[in-house]
Amino acid sequence: MRVLVTGGAGYVGGVVARRLQQAGHEVAILTRQADQPAPPGTVPLTGDLHDAVRLRELVAGFAPEGVCHLAARVRVRESLDDPLGYFETNLAGTLHLLRALEPVAEHTGTPSRLVFASAGAVYDATRPGPFREDAPVAPTTPYAASKLAAEQLIAAQTATGRLAAVSLRTLVIAGTGPHGCRPDDDRSRLIPKALAVAAGQDPVLPINGDGSAIREYTHVTDVADAYLLALDAARPGTHQLFNIGSGIGATITDLVATVEAVSGHPLSLDHRPAQPEPQSLQLDSTHARATLGWHPSYSNLHDLIEDAWARLAQQGTRSPG
Repeated sequence: MRVLVTGGAGYVGGVVARRLQQAGHEVAILTRQADQPAPPGTVPLTGDLHDAVRLRELVAGFAPEGVCHLAARVRVRESLDDPLGYFETNLAGTLHLLRALEPVAEHTGTPSRLVFASAGAVYDATRPGPFREDAPVAPTTPYAASKLAAEQLIAAQTATGRLAAVSLRTLVIAGTGPHGCRPDDDRSRLIPKALAVAAGQDPVLPINGDGSAIREYTHVTDVADAYLLALDAARPGTHQLFNIGSGIGATITDLVATVEAVSGHPLSLDHRPAQPEPQSLQLDSTHARATLGWHPSYSNLHDLIEDAWARLAQQGTRSPG
């Protein structure tokens, strides 16, 4: 199958693209930067979701049978300062992509398959979890709201029969993908920041509150497997929702202790006032396990951290020890 991966030069998108290519699919990635390294075996297409004309040309030229749509803005706190920018990329960008796919479906006579990268942050976190797909939604940030709005747009287009779609809701994705894929080096995220402190690259790890908040961490390779399975499961006229999560909750304190144990280095912590964030966020992935046959194999917290720490050693960017 010809598959386009938007955001395929990014951290998660690159691993998804590589996994699809390894499964025998012909994969192209949409990237905004012409000089951005592409995952091995994939074809880079330089374009932007904001440029509807260029996007339509690229999609028509490659004529994808399937699309994994991961290009997005994803920093939760940043979205509070730039809500218009987040809706412009995450919602309007998705609209431009769906518009570009319509002529392809008309030409081939077959609705395109779409797997959308959504977010577990759409759920009403004032309620107890883990959350199932039918749990109430109540996004509290522009990031989460833009993801939910994009889901609704995709569902509306799918209802016309011109699309086969699956939305995957995830929480914290971590770990390292196959050789040649971009590592997670975004230090606005907790695990990369903690590893940078352990490696002597940053002086201190800021912690909001007392460290008791519970989060769920899922290995990027397990997430990529879910995209592969979801692409196969997409059905014309149907928009399916699946939670993709490890099912393993860990406190921030647990994460810090694991980083210290794996790295052999104590972390200097800066405890800051608690933020208005959910105390616990976890997903119920029973539906994905039963319907897609998806099972996480690499998402143990210790393995996640050990995996990422080993990548720092390969890059030669951590202190000895």
